[in-house]
Amino acid sequence: MTSTRIALVAAVVAALAVTPAALAGKGGGGSGSGGTTTGTSTLSVVNLYGATEPHYNGFITFNVSTTQTDRPYVGLRCYQGSTWVYDGYVGYFPTYMFAQEFQLASQTWVGGAADCTARLFSYTSRGRETLYKTMTFTVAA
Repeated sequence: MTSTRIALVAAVVAALAVTPAALAGKGGGGSGSGGTTTGTSTLSVVNLYGATEPHYNGFITFNVSTTQTDRPYVGLRCYQGSTWVYDGYVGYFPTYMFAQEFQLASQTWVGGAADCTARLFSYTSRGRETLYKTMTFTVAA
């Protein structure tokens, strides 16, 4: 495969990865202990691989619990000031086929602290989000 084709495939994959995020819009407010709530839902950050706090290029996951759906997702969006630097989505149900963790880095986030909002939600049959809980937290540099 030529380098041009490899670059094209990489661009398509990257575009597909951020398309749901671009359509979703910015999540609601909240606090480290949680924000918007519907029904019984909990959402909390879990630091992975020995970390004591979320930090740039570190890995986190979430403890997720909700009585509202059997297919919950967490969407995570981070900003440095007004610059959007991270967007990721993970399903928290047994048949989700990818790792249930977020690496706190991206092509636009090349270092430094960021403010993040996590949203616990599910998708409707029309592909829209039903929001259950939000929380905000800071990622250290």
